[in-house]
Amino acid sequence: MKKILEVCVDSLASALAAAEGGADRLELCSALVVGGLSPDVALFRQIRAQCSLTVRCLMRPRAGDFLYTSWEIDLLCAQIEALKAAGADGFVIGALTPEGQLDRPAMQRLLSACDGKPVTLHRCIDVSCDLAETYRAAAELGVDTVLTSGGAANCVEGAARLEELLALRDTLQGPEVLIGAGVNAGVIARLRAAMPGARAFHMSGKTLLESGMHFRRPGVPMGLPGLDEWHIQQTDKTAVQAARQALDRD
Repeated sequence: MKKILEVCVDSLASALAAAEGGADRLELCSALVVGGLSPDVALFRQIRAQCSLTVRCLMRPRAGDFLYTSWEIDLLCAQIEALKAAGADGFVIGALTPEGQLDRPAMQRLLSACDGKPVTLHRCIDVSCDLAETYRAAAELGVDTVLTSGGAANCVEGAARLEELLALRDTLQGPEVLIGAGVNAGVIARLRAAMPGARAFHMSGKTLLESGMHFRRPGVPMGLPGLDEWHIQQTDKTAVQAARQALDRD
């Protein structure tokens, strides 16, 4: 099976860096600093005009949990329709019940909107009540990829559960297990040495760029505590290149 390096981006600059670094695919979102939200159609078009990589769009209406109202599912379906019309190659979706199981009715609505496009189940699996059960449910729904850290804060901490999911993938001939959260070249080398069946990785490769602003008014935050407006997160081409080399190494 083909090895896959997917890079999560929320700007044209990051998309171009990912492509130059050797990524196979982009996961496009907005607001990566809060874990990613649905991207704007104009951003997708801007990237598509200058980057030939396959693009799967993350569909998430807000930060927070994955328990969505019918209005939020309506919004996600409308966003999927717009991005699909613009040429999106696939989508990254997920919804949970209050009990932490995969919300099958919500997933069916989202999959219907995707209309046969390739679909990744996002990291809602990592906060679901039973990772193996959620993986099986995703397989039954026809999802082709499951993005997961193994139910942990990062993929190194979740390595034992990732190994279980990789074994389940092989047993069921199920969705690809796309390993994410904390991925870099060193982590890829470490996990592949321990789990030769690991062949798909998801990273952002972020670096902080210093703002070009000379005038900086202190003490006026615009968002989350601890963040400032004088550093811009952007994908680092060299981080992606190093990850590509680690993944391709025998």
